[in-house]
Amino acid sequence: MNFTPVYVPVGVPTFHLESAQDQFERSIQALKAADEHFVCPEKMLLSIDDLRAYLDSVQPDLIVFQNLTFANAAYMAEVLRRFDCPLLLWTLREPVIDGGRLRLNSLTGAYSAANTLRAFDDRAFSYVFGAPEEEEVTKAVASMVQAARLKKAMRSLKMAAIGHTPQGFGFGRALDQELMSVFGVELESIEARELIDQAKAYTDEECREYLDRTEAMTCGLDKTPEHNRLDHSRLYRAYTEYVRSHGIGAVASRCWPDFFTAFGTPVCTVLSLMNDDGVAAACEADIYGALSMWLGMQLSHEPVFFGDPVSLDEGENTVTFWHCGAAACGLARKDTGAEIGVHPNRRIGPAMNFGCEAFPEATIFRIGREPDGSFRFFVAEGEALDKPRQFIGTSVVVRTDANARALVERSVEAGFEPHFVVIRGRHADTLSALAELFRFPVYRF
Repeated sequence: MNFTPVYVPVGVPTFHLESAQDQFERSIQALKAADEHFVCPEKMLLSIDDLRAYLDSVQPDLIVFQNLTFANAAYMAEVLRRFDCPLLLWTLREPVIDGGRLRLNSLTGAYSAANTLRAFDDRAFSYVFGAPEEEEVTKAVASMVQAARLKKAMRSLKMAAIGHTPQGFGFGRALDQELMSVFGVELESIEARELIDQAKAYTDEECREYLDRTEAMTCGLDKTPEHNRLDHSRLYRAYTEYVRSHGIGAVASRCWPDFFTAFGTPVCTVLSLMNDDGVAAACEADIYGALSMWLGMQLSHEPVFFGDPVSLDEGENTVTFWHCGAAACGLARKDTGAEIGVHPNRRIGPAMNFGCEAFPEATIFRIGREPDGSFRFFVAEGEALDKPRQFIGTSVVVRTDANARALVERSVEAGFEPHFVVIRGRHADTLSALAELFRFPVYRF
């Protein structure tokens, strides 16, 4: 995916141009450090004619609009009438306060620009104040670049709903028109029985490579009855060929009871391996859970954990996330590997059965819904601890930066959905910036 961030530094020639030029050069260095593909003008844009000529030459996916000096509302209006893309408004700190001349007056320019933004079409934007080398600025620019890149990438994402949510799990449902209109994501739907029927049609030999891959990625598959191993390989092929042939990047799959009652073998390990294969795969047909997973995978470039908050330990300040057995093999502890077991309720395998490895930086995330149906983000950060499997299935224990009990109490009181994603790394700033682009509230802990 091509992504083009564009720097738009405006001003007027009646202020202190030596100071403005210095800020201009330092700003370019800061932007290029955040993304080497930043498009920057060769000179400061000190007139509307300069601005128009520059804008004629760019096709931005993100605009960083900066008042090098004060500039009136016409400069921002010129940008807005041409482009509708994410925008970061950056105000420079006044370089010298010595009782003499006001050198830049960038802040007044920011007020003028923001007033125009709101009056033009009440467009969403992010804002940062500070000199080019300040940490607050560099973090804001980096987060905005990542968020804008994610927002564009979502417009190329095609998701699949495989079957319907079980009764009582309606929080995972989504309308195709809503996903497209809000996120730009395409959604197609297929009945779970169609993939079950396709799986049943394969021969053992036709699915041999899928069985071999499962054996290579997991530990203890030989303890699973042969007919379940073979049926797993059939289902793995059916899912993989469907995803590949339809260009699917994320799936939300029904799991129980159909795959136990109509097929006799769980889909858990199939979803696990799909996550290892780079396709975000959520169980219990949770579409916004799958979309949350996909975003986490774009940020971390590796599989993420999907599960329920099931245990709180105030002494350790931890929350344990668990699910029946569909975590990616790549998340497993190195001392155990990706162990195969049985589904904890149905007692049929193969299902994953391991604790996740520790990682010192973790983000907990969920795209959720307010009671009125509008969207919101849950975001928290912490550390995934070195803990063995907590229950039959797969689990990860996260020590949260925030008070874990307060996090649980507040998120329960807010009515958040019971599925969350745990991502390696600290991504709260980027996810918060993405929420700003969508104008969603953020519950950040």
